[in-house]
Amino acid sequence: MIHKFKVNTSGQCEMKDITREVQEIARENGLESGVCHVFVPHTTCALAVNENADPDVRVDIIGRLRELIPDGPGYKHSEGNSPAHIKSVLAGSSLTVFVEEGALALGAWQALYLCEYDGPRSREVWVKLLKG
Repeated sequence: MIHKFKVNTSGQCEMKDITREVQEIARENGLESGVCHVFVPHTTCALAVNENADPDVRVDIIGRLRELIPDGPGYKHSEGNSPAHIKSVLAGSSLTVFVEEGALALGAWQALYLCEYDGPRSREVWVKLLKG
């Protein structure tokens, strides 16, 4: 069974912490040990695991991506969101996280992020739980 939830983004580019929502799905479904696979069915956003302690890390990531893949002319895709497509390819559309003792097995400073590159939008996140 695929579990789904919505994430509303408020900026063109942002990293939104979705750790709590994914953890809640694992907990509500009684997953004590296994794997949580997270996927976004979109081509202009992505998923990432990164630091959750200092919000400046997210600011730095978004800022550097804007420098490396700027908005503006020079892209052939007519919708004007080619930079978002390129950024999403770099991060990827899925993550796999271990679950142990009912909790996501993340490092002390880690969180799961939906990386918005073409917002603001309403995005959907899919979660598949595998017992193991």
